Amino acid sequence: MTTAREHPSGQVRAVGLLSGGLDSTLAVRVMKEQGIDIYALNFHTGFCLTDHRRALGGRHAGGRSLGNDALRAAAALGVEIEVVDISEEYLEIVTGPKYGYGSAVNPCIDCRIFMLRRAAEQLERLGARFVFTGEVLGQRPMSQHRQTLDLIERKSGLEGLLLRPLSARLLPSTVPEREGWVDRSRLYAIQGRSRKEQMRLAREFGIASYPQPAGGCCFLTDAAYARRFRDLVRHRHGERLRAEEMTLLKVGRHFRLPSGVKAIVGRDEDENRFLERYVEGRSRFFAADFVGPLVLAEGELEESDVGQIASLVARYCDGKHEPVIRVKYDRGEGERELEVHPAREEELDAWRI
Repeated sequence: MTTAREHPSGQVRAVGLLSGGLDSTLAVRVMKEQGIDIYALNFHTGFCLTDHRRALGGRHAGGRSLGNDALRAAAALGVEIEVVDISEEYLEIVTGPKYGYGSAVNPCIDCRIFMLRRAAEQLERLGARFVFTGEVLGQRPMSQHRQTLDLIERKSGLEGLLLRPLSARLLPSTVPEREGWVDRSRLYAIQGRSRKEQMRLAREFGIASYPQPAGGCCFLTDAAYARRFRDLVRHRHGERLRAEEMTLLKVGRHFRLPSGVKAIVGRDEDENRFLERYVEGRSRFFAADFVGPLVLAEGELEESDVGQIASLVARYCDGKHEPVIRVKYDRGEGERELEVHPAREEELDAWRI
């Protein structure tokens, strides 16, 4: 009878975190080169830029539909992968990180600890002996300094069982290396923010397709998203944030009116279609005679709010140079109509989040 950690093939199994980016793809390939049986995990947080572009119907430059980078990479590498939806639990990490935020509202340290804890919980179920990632020493300013890497390893419950193949020779040896499951001499000593060595390795391994490194795939590092997030927190007065609210922060232009009402203005047809999914419980505004944005308003609207939101519709529709625009709106009491002047530039500046 085999135990949970023994495999008939005699291979050692490991869990690898795979985003589909260059570093995690290389880490999987390096482990495969050493004969490790890999089970990849990809965590869906709800904050991935590519996932959002796909939800909007985005495509590659050649017209091909956007896919899941992790699934694509796993298929190319020939490894099994499981996508784990952690979006509801992850929201608590984003709103109250123990180790703080990075340059925006990115809780990078808490994020890594959370994901690695989830991976550690799967070791027994999967018959795996250790976890590995594509982390590179010194690459990211908040979460990949030596002291932080050590902290993440301890807090995730993976002391000695967390291997970082791309920087392993710069870090203390792990159980997989000491036990001979992995040959340390065939691991790497990459560090710093340059990706030249990773790109060289990709060419060496024949890996031609991967997302171009550009600061990661996370809305939480985006300055505009961070402004909207902080504004939302201020106006919720300590109330628990909802996943739907966090999703809407990704879309459109956002304005906070003097009354405290928020308006979200679709920037194109794809965003308008996306916003249509969230009309329930919100007021809906659009231009009667011109192509233009769908605008959703959140909160109880006074008559002054209605006029100001309508002026946003007028400002961003194709008739913005007309002196007066007809705008239709529905506050849940049936469709109505009014005529407004387009919002002035100074008003936009005052209201813009």
